[in-house]
Amino acid sequence: MVDGTVLHDKIGAKRLTSGMRAVHNDESPVAPAGILSSFIASSLAASRDRTVRFMHRISTASISCAFYTSLILLAVCASAPAATKHSKKKRAIKPAIRHAAVVHKTAVAASVTMHKSTLLPSPVVRGGPWTEPTYADSTLGDFIDGEDLTIRKAAVDALGPYNGSVVVVDPETGRVLTMVNQRVALGSGFQPCSTIKVSVALAGLREGVIDLESKMRLAGTRMDLTYALAHSNNYYFATLGTRLGYEKVSYYAHLFGYGEKAGLNIPGEQPGHYPPGPPKNGGVGMLTSFGEEIQQTPLQLAALMSAVANGGTLYYLQYPRSQAEVKDFTPKIKRKLEIGDLIPIVKPGMRGAVEFGTAHRAREDGPIAGKTGTCSDNHTHLGWFGSFNDVGNRKLVVVVLLTGGRPVSGPAAAGIAGDVYRRLTEQNYFAGAAPVTPATLISSQVCCR
Repeated sequence: MVDGTVLHDKIGAKRLTSGMRAVHNDESPVAPAGILSSFIASSLAASRDRTVRFMHRISTASISCAFYTSLILLAVCASAPAATKHSKKKRAIKPAIRHAAVVHKTAVAASVTMHKSTLLPSPVVRGGPWTEPTYADSTLGDFIDGEDLTIRKAAVDALGPYNGSVVVVDPETGRVLTMVNQRVALGSGFQPCSTIKVSVALAGLREGVIDLESKMRLAGTRMDLTYALAHSNNYYFATLGTRLGYEKVSYYAHLFGYGEKAGLNIPGEQPGHYPPGPPKNGGVGMLTSFGEEIQQTPLQLAALMSAVANGGTLYYLQYPRSQAEVKDFTPKIKRKLEIGDLIPIVKPGMRGAVEFGTAHRAREDGPIAGKTGTCSDNHTHLGWFGSFNDVGNRKLVVVVLLTGGRPVSGPAAAGIAGDVYRRLTEQNYFAGAAPVTPATLISSQVCCR
């Protein structure tokens, strides 16, 4: 792990620094004044010592009493200007010493934090009060015997040092081609942030609350779905969710795979979580704009993106564990979604996100459609991007989830996904025809019925 060092961040800096200053003052309450007093006292003591030694030498040499007395007077008179000089030095250097003391307090703040764990509820990492580091080796513990190694290399290289997960799926079959950081991808999930807006848009279209031509009046302006998706407008989707109501929003979310496992017999996979009622924080508006109280897994988002990419088939995601399983792979449909007529309305907003919106970092020569998501969950910054390439003989769904501190965001995740597509394009991956396998034959038959 690159930056697992425990530190305080800018958000907690004022609170921590003030607390640490109090601790420091308790431990050494007279640091600046004590330094000056010791300095002056030692100087005067040195003067007296020199005088005594000089007097001893004079008495030893049997100098006359008068001469002896005059020398004592001269020594005493000389000590007075010295004290005055020291007093002037005291006034001159006092601000500098105070400044040094402040710098010292700031420098030791981090080490004090190590012993004052009660100041924060949980350990923090560099850059903020984050419970997850921004950078880590995201490949540790992954099992890759059944993966497409060309795609895995592109995904690992694109992710680089970031702490996160990359899942790549064949949308025509539901096969998971690579799963980088399987611990995160198969875990209990994270808040979906704005990626939830894709399912909300489909629900609003199916229920007739919005359509291709409709524009929603918001704070003196009129906004259509394409613009709202491309720029991830929270007000638009909070209003849409309120008009739909929790029951309809929940129905379509479960239809699209939320609250259940996306995969079929994938060891360790968790089903995420969907709230049984409107969130306490912000109600259904927060649910449909930020995904409040939802726990989404990368596999769930990949399954939904696959359904949008292939025209409406929600496959069970399958993750072969060996090349023998790859050879015998057979797609399995979970259910058909009646969204085929809605996808052409949603797709322009997803394409717009990449072309001129929140996902512009993913822009490549070939068209890509996607949706970003950025929010914080339990002291962890989250950056999501769910996407698919929109042309070519081989379509792929690429989902990126980043966790960590301040550098983490949806646009950053989009940049990583764009890098995956770019690396595969450089290898002419999308130019070649998809290999003929039992999986592709079955998939094409299902598609064309």
